[in-house]
Amino acid sequence: MKTLLTATASLLALAAPAFAEGDAAKGEKEFNKCKACHMIETDDGETVVRGGRTGPNLYGVVGRVAGTVDGFRYGKGLEAAAEAEFVWTEEEMAEYMTDPRKWLDGQGFPNQSKMTFKLRKGQEDVAAYLATFSETDGEG
Repeated sequence: MKTLLTATASLLALAAPAFAEGDAAKGEKEFNKCKACHMIETDDGETVVRGGRTGPNLYGVVGRVAGTVDGFRYGKGLEAAAEAEFVWTEEEMAEYMTDPRKWLDGQGFPNQSKMTFKLRKGQEDVAAYLATFSETDGEG
């Protein structure tokens, strides 16, 4: 019986990362903090979420190469990410929102970012929310 409990506990521990996914509904509410700088607008100009233009449009960001929104001037870190053809995933986006400069440095990119805001909670939820506006085949 003890072996069965140990095996079960081990399997649950291995499965724990699968439960770390964000909740898009919660992310929609958390995105209110992001609207000061970012909007979500479709490629044909339809406004999904009205927001600021200090940061790039986040429509299709998950699955897109970082630092590639036309007409937006990025910091050196995301310019380097674009040159490396780094593609945003929900997980990487959540880590970036936690501390943009630290994330850039950890990826080997210059830690120069125009994004100074650090999201203290709900990063996975916001990333899941943003993923709802992205192509599922990774061509977002």
